[in-house]
Amino acid sequence: MWKPPERIRYRPEPGEWPSAAEAAASRLYSPLSYQALSLTSRTWVPAMVPWRATETGFVTPDNMDWYERFAQGKPGALVVEATGIRDIASGPLMRISDDRFVSGLRELADKVHAASRGETRLLIQLIDFLTIRRRPDPEKYFARYLEITDRHRAALQANDWTEARIRKALAGLDSLELENILTSREFESLRLGYRERVTDTELTHIAELPETLPALFAAAAIRAQDAGFDGVELHYAHAYTMASFLSATNNRRDGYGGSLENRARLPLEVYAAVREAVGKDFVVGCRYLTEDCIENGSMTDDSCYFGQQFAAAGMDFISTSRGGKFDDAKQPAIGDAVYPYTGPSGYECIPGYISDAFGPFGRNFAATAQIRAAMRESGFTTPVVVTGGIYDFQQAETLLESGTADVVGLARQSLADPDWFRKVRTGHGGAIRVCDYTNYCEGLDRKHKQVTCHLWDHTDRNEPGIPLSRDNRRRLVAPDWLPD
Repeated sequence: MWKPPERIRYRPEPGEWPSAAEAAASRLYSPLSYQALSLTSRTWVPAMVPWRATETGFVTPDNMDWYERFAQGKPGALVVEATGIRDIASGPLMRISDDRFVSGLRELADKVHAASRGETRLLIQLIDFLTIRRRPDPEKYFARYLEITDRHRAALQANDWTEARIRKALAGLDSLELENILTSREFESLRLGYRERVTDTELTHIAELPETLPALFAAAAIRAQDAGFDGVELHYAHAYTMASFLSATNNRRDGYGGSLENRARLPLEVYAAVREAVGKDFVVGCRYLTEDCIENGSMTDDSCYFGQQFAAAGMDFISTSRGGKFDDAKQPAIGDAVYPYTGPSGYECIPGYISDAFGPFGRNFAATAQIRAAMRESGFTTPVVVTGGIYDFQQAETLLESGTADVVGLARQSLADPDWFRKVRTGHGGAIRVCDYTNYCEGLDRKHKQVTCHLWDHTDRNEPGIPLSRDNRRRLVAPDWLPD
């Protein structure tokens, strides 16, 4: 993963933890109600991908154990991992693209509701993504995959050469020479692997995305409702399809790119289709970016406009994230797929303990506050969820009191200790395992390994009944906690 050149080392330093009485009187543990969204506290576990599903997208017992463990901490809301709305191969990532997935999802929802005793609202994040292929072996790329064009013939002065000779000649060139001969997309496919973009409208299925996606998201939301979830979070963030429509890099000319209004059109149409399908009593919100954090990408002013539009459309909440784009990702090893959290924009999304002067904590706060302020100035009271390096009670409380957000999300910290919410509420803050932001979990995610936390994954591995990773080296859920 990319590291800032300054390489300043930070460590979390929690302040004084509140007593149970102080926590009970806090804003963090006050309820929130807005339209369909009703929370017992303003605490939120954002979606994280644990890579525990089957290769065909079905829920496994390991998935259920993972979410049940978070639910035991009784956060106000828990968002289930990015779940695919298309029935396509995507590795051990959950899917909701067909009715055959509903029974497993229903069992998961039942377990979560039981574990939290009904206190936690369970949402599922719905995601669409376009085709990504692994970085090819250069020899195979030139021998099999590259389509030879007049451009290549002209560059090599090879009008009378056979295609096989041209391929062999290209394979013998160095990177600088190839960059001058290949198109930017061909060179990218060689370096990073092939990647579809929403701007590839010469491809029929890409051109038709505005026609196909609203119905796909709506069908997935109906399945989530049938499975017993309390709502859905539409994934409009990071490197995926809907985020790409919102991005300033989207220059489609079919009414779905270019201007702010056009870039927001499909996300709003998706929301409208989902709302019509599930009704007004089912929670529907979205997660989107405050900034793309890439060259020529969307900035906070863009996101203020999007937030106002989402609020005006009637969303029950918005949740903010930051960066995490393919555009500046590091080159993967041959045979690996490009990973969107390895470049500078990825760092903005998942900063580590080695950071710049800005630090790893709170990089998304100011932009989130700006978005919320813009929504409030327009007369909308839609709840805003903020995340990003939050580990301390006073930090969370200040975010709420200052008007930065209405709900506080803990991702890596809740992974380190799913009982954070319960421990703070009961006056046991001193017993919390505080995340050290080494991004050990992110490293596992990058390799599509079952995600755990190094603060607990080697603890009591021999305890009977503890589920272990596929290599039997790590426990898959955090240790249980009972108050003294």
